[in-house]
Amino acid sequence: MAKINLRIIMPENPKQEKTFLMVKPDGVKRGIIGDIITRCEQRNLKVVAIKMELATHEQMDNHYPKDPAWVTRVGEKTLKTYHKAGWDAKNELGTDDPAEIGAMVRKWLIEFMTSAPVVKMVIQGVRSVDMVRKIAGSTMPADADMGTIRGDYSVDTALIANAEKRPVRNIVHASETPEEAAHEIEHWFDAGEICEYSRSEEEMQF
Repeated sequence: MAKINLRIIMPENPKQEKTFLMVKPDGVKRGIIGDIITRCEQRNLKVVAIKMELATHEQMDNHYPKDPAWVTRVGEKTLKTYHKAGWDAKNELGTDDPAEIGAMVRKWLIEFMTSAPVVKMVIQGVRSVDMVRKIAGSTMPADADMGTIRGDYSVDTALIANAEKRPVRNIVHASETPEEAAHEIEHWFDAGEICEYSRSEEEMQF
């Protein structure tokens, strides 16, 4: 696979900024792929690469960070959720160690993300990283505003997900930073799969 030049993802021209967006298995099964794309395109963002596939365990394992600090943070967030609900994490999960719980949650994520096809996209446009995250809404669907993808299509919460020992079903994944977008685009796409074209409004002469 040809490596992607980082300048393709983080160019000097802000109109060419690229981000990564993935429709998760719950979004695919809901049949809302088209609406997710439309929400991006309505905001003058354009899809420059797209494909559907049933991801392998290895692909997803390399998609999610393996950094011990990241894994521990995931565990700490989960512990906070249990404490807030007044639940005993050790009784429910067999441990109250943040690193062990984080690894457990990461395992749930990989299992879920390989359970059905996902749709992966590269989205380009002005401040595309921030714009796509706004369109997606808050990570926790129950906290997401109406009008966002998660606010309109999911009411899942961390408490329910943890109780059922699974990740939160929040429809999509969107890169948080340009650096994260660069890593994820390079992980999922070959350089030759990213297209260049102009939308109609870009070609108009005034």
